[in-house]
Amino acid sequence: VESFRDKEYPQLKGKIYLDTGGTMLYPRSLIEEFSIDLISNLYGNPHSASTPAVRSSRKVDSVREKALRFFNADPTEWDLIFTANATASVKCVAECMRDFAAASGVPFWYGYHYEAHTSLVGARELSEKHHCFSSDEEVEDWITKDRLLGSKSKQLGLFAYPAQSNMTGRRLSLQWPQHIRKRMKSLSTYSLLDAAALVSTCKLDLSNASHAPDFVALSFYKIFGFPNIGGLIVRKASAKVLGRRQFFGGGTVEMVVAVDGAWHAKRDTTYERLEDGTLPFHAIVALDHAIDVHDRLYGPDPMSFISAHTTLLVTQLYNGLFALRHANGMPLVIIYTTDGSQYGNPIMQGATIAFNVRAASGQMIGYQDVEKNANKHSIFLRSGQLCNPGGVATYLEWSSADLRHAYAMGHRCGNPTKTQVVLGKSTGVVRASIGAMNTAADIDAFLDFMQRFYV
Repeated sequence: VESFRDKEYPQLKGKIYLDTGGTMLYPRSLIEEFSIDLISNLYGNPHSASTPAVRSSRKVDSVREKALRFFNADPTEWDLIFTANATASVKCVAECMRDFAAASGVPFWYGYHYEAHTSLVGARELSEKHHCFSSDEEVEDWITKDRLLGSKSKQLGLFAYPAQSNMTGRRLSLQWPQHIRKRMKSLSTYSLLDAAALVSTCKLDLSNASHAPDFVALSFYKIFGFPNIGGLIVRKASAKVLGRRQFFGGGTVEMVVAVDGAWHAKRDTTYERLEDGTLPFHAIVALDHAIDVHDRLYGPDPMSFISAHTTLLVTQLYNGLFALRHANGMPLVIIYTTDGSQYGNPIMQGATIAFNVRAASGQMIGYQDVEKNANKHSIFLRSGQLCNPGGVATYLEWSSADLRHAYAMGHRCGNPTKTQVVLGKSTGVVRASIGAMNTAADIDAFLDFMQRFYV
């Protein structure tokens, strides 16, 4: 990485970027090649039949397949629906399943893991019954025993969880979907994997469709930095439950009766039915170049290289933070982990660390204050609740009653300046997330910052 970092990532000159959990950074080559393409070719709206429009349509088709191949997903077994982001992908699945359940005359049940992103939690509002699984063990017990309060045969169920916690970087089991499919077939329960955090530094292999999730939500900018689009990867064998969506947009229907009646005929494929309006075809052109440049910079198996590279760096960061002590022996930071978090083991842990900083007295230092101080020194982190309410509540030991009390005292996720510590407890964390373009020098610089300002 050091051999091309200055050339490909000039925007990093004099800066330390440790917020790849928000977005990866784009390389110079991607922007240059995309620009040359747009200057050299005329792309039209794919809904037209002109030569420029046909060029766009063919490009969209080829990139759709290319993106599936990036995840080892056979296009005969998988569809890719282009979306705005991973959140839009989650919303699409939840809305479709709600409508399918209503059309089938059965209730829609929804289960989600406690470390789920806010977007997965929000999908519960579309269900008639929902359940938050408070541990991995509870998930496994539910799968094994085929029973849960609210689970019954005459219903449509969806279990959603993150492949990797966007808060702590902990990686969850990828075996659950196949076990759900095998053991809970009679309950019509499907699986939705939020892979947004995972795919930024890990290879997602969908080559075995029978063992894979039914639906995978992700954001391409978290892999390549650009373009800002997302994707919903759908197992074709499971696509039927997405087929009764009530809303339809331009380009998703073959015929519509709008006057003197209400009738429409939907298009044939899943992605044609669910990609409303004009696709962001220029962004899809950019995705074509993003995959090519990624392969060229990081090798023929780029995600395996990036996984190994970032695993080394996050282990360096973890060991460095863990070693920092005040003069009285008090550890400088609290790192939020579980027994399943193993830095150095890419199966169990991603390149992300969530922590808080303590004074020598043991008093918490405001997480937003740490972020602001780092920002002054061109070190870019993220702080707050990270859109992971269940993770924050669990790791920081907040009860639901305490959270409501904090809210009554004025705490807001997006503006915690005066409520970084409530009832003696931190209301959020500092997060450092590492990406493909980071180096050991970045980690050393951040550790030096922590040593100089907080020890």
